[in-house]
Amino acid sequence: MSRKKPLVILTRKLPDVIETRMCELFDTRLNLDDKPMSQAELGEAMRGADVVVPTVTDRIDATLIEQAGSQLKLIANFGTGVDHIDVGVATQRGITVTNTPGVLTEDTADMTMALILAVARHLVEGAKVIPGGQWSGWSPTWMLGSRITGKRLGIVGMGRIGQALARRARAFGLQIHYHNRRRVAPSIEEELEATYWESLDQMLARMDIVSVNCPHTPATYHLLSARRLTYLRPHAIIVNTARGEVIDEIALTRMLESGELAGAGLDVFEHEPAISPKLVKLANAGKVTLLPHMGSATTEGRIDMGEKVIINVKTFMDGHRPPDRVLPNMM
Repeated sequence: MSRKKPLVILTRKLPDVIETRMCELFDTRLNLDDKPMSQAELGEAMRGADVVVPTVTDRIDATLIEQAGSQLKLIANFGTGVDHIDVGVATQRGITVTNTPGVLTEDTADMTMALILAVARHLVEGAKVIPGGQWSGWSPTWMLGSRITGKRLGIVGMGRIGQALARRARAFGLQIHYHNRRRVAPSIEEELEATYWESLDQMLARMDIVSVNCPHTPATYHLLSARRLTYLRPHAIIVNTARGEVIDEIALTRMLESGELAGAGLDVFEHEPAISPKLVKLANAGKVTLLPHMGSATTEGRIDMGEKVIINVKTFMDGHRPPDRVLPNMM
């Protein structure tokens, strides 16, 4: 007699090839409309499922976890960041949490480099000129941006993505500086020709471009606080493809409005999907480039994420430790 397949609930639509394989392996409930689940719907899913596969748009807080059914043993996150899941409470309840690290590194680093170029060279503003019928011809003093070759790039968070960004940035002639919770190995510093700053404050005060590439944890909430942002020089630009909560968005917006910063490129926001009207106004004025959280949005990346979810679920259901288990002390 065949063993009953575990009930796996997907909170969002995933690539077709991933959903097909999951349906073959598990009793899978799909979200065909790709409509984000409400907290009530998430609660219902967690009361009935053996495995829940959430995404960054789902807030799996302590209340939801406490109300989960006794059969729920795995939260297999579709994504690397798990700041939307209360991993500590889940662990206390005997629920394993997994994620999908590593597969989005190159895609996110590509987008970060693209944002640096877009902000420095006004690419988004320039792309709007011709379709808008505003171009009357070339001018030697119009739409002037900033050269990035020879500038100092300060990377906040020198993990996989930070290192991948550094490799790209070196090819553009940028000088690599970084701040990290722990200093990286000497061999990595040598490869990247990277300068380590133990003091984030001191690094910020000397950079031309700052890129945020660290995860959002309680320790990194508003890591770039209103006070720290004031260390940036007026010609500096800041790019964030990590998590919006790492930057004090209100303070950043105020500095952009007053001209205390030259520009910003943001793919993530503190209260997304809600976007500050002031940031939108700044984008319309060409002072900031805003993207809709698409740093990792490649077909290959999403499929790789789904395959990691499948491996984590199948390994767990076969009675083994999943390869991408997340523990509270890892955050």
